[in-house]
Amino acid sequence: MFLGSQQKFALTLAALALLGTSACSKKTVQVPEVEPTSTATATPRQETTAPSTSEPTAPAQLADIYFDYDQSKIRSEAMTVLSSNGKVLMGEIGTQVTLEGHCDERGTVEYNLALGDRRARAAKDYLVSYGVESSRISTISYGEERPAAMGHNESAWAQNRRVHFARKAQGQASR
Repeated sequence: MFLGSQQKFALTLAALALLGTSACSKKTVQVPEVEPTSTATATPRQETTAPSTSEPTAPAQLADIYFDYDQSKIRSEAMTVLSSNGKVLMGEIGTQVTLEGHCDERGTVEYNLALGDRRARAAKDYLVSYGVESSRISTISYGEERPAAMGHNESAWAQNRRVHFARKAQGQASR
């Protein structure tokens, strides 16, 4: 079968078109080859920002625990919170903490200071039994002097009957 000049020309154009397409596809193939390079350049940036372990991270929260009226006995929901706080403290070996005992406004100043002390000591005893070193925990009672909520009703009083966990700054002496 012999081809005429127009047919040869058409085949030549088709061949060039195929070559052009394959050349374009080669360029398309080259694009993925470029993408790993751009990904590789992005990866070191991620690795540069990833070692944030050398930067200090915010310590985990230590939650307050709450008490019933005129009580220093730890409630069951407070035991759950204390266990969680104990886990955090066990993971932060150098952390020192002060347990601040607080009361609502009812009762005398002297009575509330003693009750706040009993509450703070009860929380400390629980943490020590959990495995936190006693030397890392100090206690103080503020009685009714530092309320968390202002008000003269049960809602405010319930928020004030608590032990607050305060981390100590490095180098601060224990009490």
